[in-house]
Amino acid sequence: MENIENQLSQLRLYGFKTSWNALLETKRWNELSLGEGLEILLQAELQDRDNRRFDRLRKSAKFRYQSSLEELKYDASRGLDKGLVSNLATGNYIANGESVLVTGATGCGKSFIASALGHHACAQGHKVAYFNVQKLLQQTKMTRLEGTIYQLLNKISKANLLILDDFGLTHLEKQHQMDLMEIIEDRHARAATIIASQLPVASWFDIIGEATIADAILDRLVHTSHRIELKGESLRKKM
Repeated sequence: MENIENQLSQLRLYGFKTSWNALLETKRWNELSLGEGLEILLQAELQDRDNRRFDRLRKSAKFRYQSSLEELKYDASRGLDKGLVSNLATGNYIANGESVLVTGATGCGKSFIASALGHHACAQGHKVAYFNVQKLLQQTKMTRLEGTIYQLLNKISKANLLILDDFGLTHLEKQHQMDLMEIIEDRHARAATIIASQLPVASWFDIIGEATIADAILDRLVHTSHRIELKGESLRKKM
């Protein structure tokens, strides 16, 4: 038995090994046919690999909140449509390279919803990148000075889902407008983007600033977007 365990470890079949030990400890192994036992062991290995992949993707995404779709509370007065969330949960918007625009007042749950969609995407095996917009634009500025801007933009472009949180807190500088344009252009019709903002989409044109760039960015985001427009006062006041 020890030799079997060592070989399982060498092959990195950790789920298989854990389930194998459980079968031995509970004496269930003798009650199962070879086919039944093998099916249990293989299912355990697949589940373990799924769990480890999810943990790896979740840690890499660096979410603001550890949230899930199951935790969302639906209320018609709040503006959160269960049908829309169920549709997004299928992941089709990611496969189709569509955008999700989440707007609402401070504290109404925008970041929580964006994070929940991101976690769900990780569970489906998608690579997700989560950024606060201000920090991302500071990062593009620093990497441009260091000469590594293209590595950063290439890394962002490879994410199946990009989440940009707290968009619109300040007007964009000229270079930031160009950086945002490049990020959105790289993803257009190819990879999905979620943007969360305190401001209604109608105000984004003025926040971006330069008319030509604003037109180009919004044209790529808005026309194929799913909208979540949250209403009501801050949820933090109710806690």
